[in-house]
Amino acid sequence: MSMRSPLGRVRGLGSAKDGTGHWWAQRLTALALIPLTIWFCVSVIAMTGAEYPAVVAWIASPVVAGLLVLLIAAVFYHAVLGLQVVIEDYVHHEMTKLALLLAVKALAIVLSLSGILSVLTLLFTRA
Repeated sequence: MSMRSPLGRVRGLGSAKDGTGHWWAQRLTALALIPLTIWFCVSVIAMTGAEYPAVVAWIASPVVAGLLVLLIAAVFYHAVLGLQVVIEDYVHHEMTKLALLLAVKALAIVLSLSGILSVLTLLFTRA
């Protein structure tokens, strides 16, 4: 029999105070992705049939390059946030959960950096 009150028994077992920030970050990235994705899809459809140099010139435009960098960063950050929730909710073995979270974050960093560096390479090396 415990002499602790009900509040004392649950204190320290509750929220880590991170859920609200995570929730807002996911919603804000989703909101940012709406216009960015529409812009990207419309732009790619409009460039159907364009030659490679025309596409490179389009990407090398500072405004387009900036929007592409924002799109890449938002997509991967939003994906990491969503996959983190799925892994935390449905993977119950702690070591597997930790390994998956690290793998998802590492993969997102590698892929987003390679995409951003590709855009920046086209932006700064265009003659």
